[in-house]
Amino acid sequence: MKRSFDIAYSQLEMLTFEEEQMPVYRALLLSIFSASAALAQDIDPQNGHDLYRTYCWQCHGFEATGDGPMAEMLAIRTPDLTRLEVQNGGVFPTEAVARQIDGRAPLLAHGGEMPIFGPALDSDKKVAISMPDGQPMIVGVPLANVIAYLEAIQTE
Repeated sequence: MKRSFDIAYSQLEMLTFEEEQMPVYRALLLSIFSASAALAQDIDPQNGHDLYRTYCWQCHGFEATGDGPMAEMLAIRTPDLTRLEVQNGGVFPTEAVARQIDGRAPLLAHGGEMPIFGPALDSDKKVAISMPDGQPMIVGVPLANVIAYLEAIQTE
């Protein structure tokens, strides 16, 4: 199986550029693929677990099943975060989870936006996470880590 770098490099070789321009294009292509690999390595579900245990468990429960000590104070039932994939037809709802956490999809159960701690999950360091349809979504690394943790704990 060819790596994406090998495929892209092969396609680049097929193009007919002047001999002196080829090293520039090769260096550019190499830097793009190197940056993509570095970004993917930044996502850490264990860090997401730690962030969840700092900011989320009080409402969503220690095991993310919706039974946190603050859950009874909310206007709606706190969801079982371990079953998001099952409730979405077998596909983890990455975009919906991101939008809920970062505040783009407000939840009135909290008296306003859901992410009381949302700013703590934002960062100047951004990463592209992949939606189920393959499209990228740019989010802060801490939020990407929480999403990776939530995706990792899905059950049937």
